[in-house]
Amino acid sequence: MNTKVTDEEAIAATRLWLERAVIGLNLCPFAKGVHVKNQIRYVVSAAQTPEELLRDVLSEFEVLAEASPEAIDTILLIHPHVLTDFLDYNDFLEVVDAALEDVDLDGELQVASMHPHYQFADTEPDDITNYTNRSPYPTLHLLREASIDAAVAAFPEAAQIFDKNIETMRKLGHEGWNELGLAEVQRDKNKK
Repeated sequence: MNTKVTDEEAIAATRLWLERAVIGLNLCPFAKGVHVKNQIRYVVSAAQTPEELLRDVLSEFEVLAEASPEAIDTILLIHPHVLTDFLDYNDFLEVVDAALEDVDLDGELQVASMHPHYQFADTEPDDITNYTNRSPYPTLHLLREASIDAAVAAFPEAAQIFDKNIETMRKLGHEGWNELGLAEVQRDKNKK
């Protein structure tokens, strides 16, 4: 059985999730603009170990820091072959934050987290609210602080996004989520 996903498959599944869930459900009101303007860099890491992934993270920090925001405003670093266990992935986020400080980019960049098994503290694994951060593959979202500040300034209700997303997911439920066609992406991925 082939367990290796191609870069094209990982990017296609991530784009579909972004379009149908993140943008389609308005989970992130800032995502549509960068998507429409093609300012999202999709990168698939071939990393098999956390150490290899950290090298890729550092490289993408550099790409984002040096690129014009008009060309690349955000990066989705998809890593389908490493940190597939959510707890390991969650622990790795501390390593990423420390690396951001080590390269003097904290305050300029930040990292958001998405994972197929994402689970908020004090929730059950199948709680629908976890799906706000459930991407097809483990993904690190590298963002510019300046872009976040500008988006928040343009969207005064930004502080309520989290609560609104929880409400959206509860209204949607598992059946509604499945109707988005993202469950098929997950099943297809698991067959590989």
